[in-house]
Amino acid sequence: MKKYHLNLSRSVCGKFFCIFLGLVLVLPVFSEEISKKINLTEYTSAEEAEFFWDSMTGGGMFIKDGHTVSFRVNDSVILLDYNKLAVVEAPFMKDGNVYVGEDFKDCVESLLRTQAPDPFFSIGTILIDPGHGGKDPGAIDTLTVDGKKINVQEKDIVLNVGKKLYTLLKKKYPDKNIVMTRDTDVFLSLEERVEIANNIPLDEREAVLYVSIHVNAAFDKTAGGFEVWYLSPGYRRTVISGSEAEDKELLPILNSMMEEEYTTESILMAKYILDGLDSKIGSVMTNRGIKEEEWFVVRNAKMPSVLVELGFLTNPREAAILTDESYLKKIADGIYNGIVSFIVHFECSRGFTGL
Repeated sequence: MKKYHLNLSRSVCGKFFCIFLGLVLVLPVFSEEISKKINLTEYTSAEEAEFFWDSMTGGGMFIKDGHTVSFRVNDSVILLDYNKLAVVEAPFMKDGNVYVGEDFKDCVESLLRTQAPDPFFSIGTILIDPGHGGKDPGAIDTLTVDGKKINVQEKDIVLNVGKKLYTLLKKKYPDKNIVMTRDTDVFLSLEERVEIANNIPLDEREAVLYVSIHVNAAFDKTAGGFEVWYLSPGYRRTVISGSEAEDKELLPILNSMMEEEYTTESILMAKYILDGLDSKIGSVMTNRGIKEEEWFVVRNAKMPSVLVELGFLTNPREAAILTDESYLKKIADGIYNGIVSFIVHFECSRGFTGL
């Protein structure tokens, strides 16, 4: 179920509870072997649809004409248009491809014959979070430039990039709320950053993106490259509190569904940002890929969220590059391009036409 403004009415919760009970009480009996398996990539191509697959989580999305089918490998429950459940033969992997049964195809084709959901979700706010600040410098290093030693601090680099990114997004999206957790050299605790994120006012049809910006460090001074982190799907947040849902018995189900969607979209956003960075700085800095972890900032923000590591300040070559204004502009451009690509995907897949 896709809800970012978490005001769940009894009627909505009751609807999902009835669906869940129906699935439990009247589960279809599938034969142990289905004679025909469908290569999902080939089927998607034939349907001229969009197919997103993430091998790290085993999750995928089939998207066409404003409809969305979310699934996980080896899981028989799929999510249709973010608000309906169905039970099919579990998708499975074979020779690097995802295969589904005829019942999955029937489910998709039945969904496509229905009217697409009303335009529902748009990105209302983009929250840029430059890490550290004030008394907390983050990673630090000393460089010699033109015979002079200069101190380089993570807090300054990420604030510089954050401001550049803010300017780009503000120009692109004058109607969206572009926010920075800090735009000066001030200290904010991790709890304060998360509180800012989770207390952003949103309309019922809006969502917020959270992008945390950092610079890496390591004992190994040869370690280098940029990377994007998202929350490990093994870490379960409580995204709906008891005060926000009247049917308490339904909370575990709703939390699980929403957590899966937050994770999927965080991975998508991480992928788009990583691709954006790679196109801008991949020729001079190693692409370390997408990573998963239980970062405090990311795991406590109740929204699609990622943490971007721009490079290693402990790597002398990268530390020098990270002080170059033109290079920092390329980094901001790369993150910006990734965010824009994600917003196009997010809003178009939900039928939003306000681009």
